[in-house]
Amino acid sequence: AGAGAAALAAAGLHLLSARGASGGRLLRFRHESRETKTPMTFTVFLPPGADDAPGGVPAVLYLSGLTCTDENAVQKGAFTADAARLGLAVILPDTSPRGAGVSGEEDAYDLGTGAGFYVDATAEPWRRNYRMESYVTEELLPMCAAAFPLNGRTAITGHSMGGHGALTLFFKRPGAFTSASAFAPICNPSAVPWGHKVFSAYLGSAELGAAHDASLLVKAYAGPKVPILVDQGMADEFLETQLEPEALERACAEAGHPLTLRRHAGYDHSYSFVASFIKDHLEHHATYLK
Repeated sequence: AGAGAAALAAAGLHLLSARGASGGRLLRFRHESRETKTPMTFTVFLPPGADDAPGGVPAVLYLSGLTCTDENAVQKGAFTADAARLGLAVILPDTSPRGAGVSGEEDAYDLGTGAGFYVDATAEPWRRNYRMESYVTEELLPMCAAAFPLNGRTAITGHSMGGHGALTLFFKRPGAFTSASAFAPICNPSAVPWGHKVFSAYLGSAELGAAHDASLLVKAYAGPKVPILVDQGMADEFLETQLEPEALERACAEAGHPLTLRRHAGYDHSYSFVASFIKDHLEHHATYLK
């Protein structure tokens, strides 16, 4: 499908903004979500020539971290030049429902608004609206496939909480994504404070978070063993308490899943780090999206 007015209307998409970037287009939309029962926003980057590409272009799904919206990576991620060069669309969802009216959703940066964690909540009062796994995989991606000139091949990446989302969705849905990568991901959330907090709230217990933990999921993963790329800054303020890259490294080694974990001295958890290495991640995915 093309990104024409009829296709957008059919998908229920309301265009918020459209602007040129690196020869392509950055399009931001709002729509009413059946999964979150709230309005949701997202951004799509379409590379130059997307509308004329036979069969459409491949896409990279970028999942953002705690407190972010779809706009953080658009403004600071420095991805459009390389995505344009490689002929890749980039899909950037929000990180949670907004304005759902759930008690407590605005009380902390790491629970509720801006902290959907890419899981489907099963516990009250979160379970009706906080359904970010289903929103991304069952609603947003099919909607984008219908509305935009995409060829159906999609890779997945993300930063921090979004890196957790990228790795877990890749492992939970074998074959759905051609490849996965992550920037400073929460690799072992069932063993760290961020995970304990959100899993206790959204799922009813921290123990149930094991079903959403990349370092545990890789051991049961039976899909194609496409190499995973992870970058980690060694000056990251969350490295020692929240991220646990060594747990993922050990788990991938035990499972025989190829992992390139690159450690970078002097880099922190910010978008300066993401922008420094986004080129490598897009090139990694372009290899498998062909």
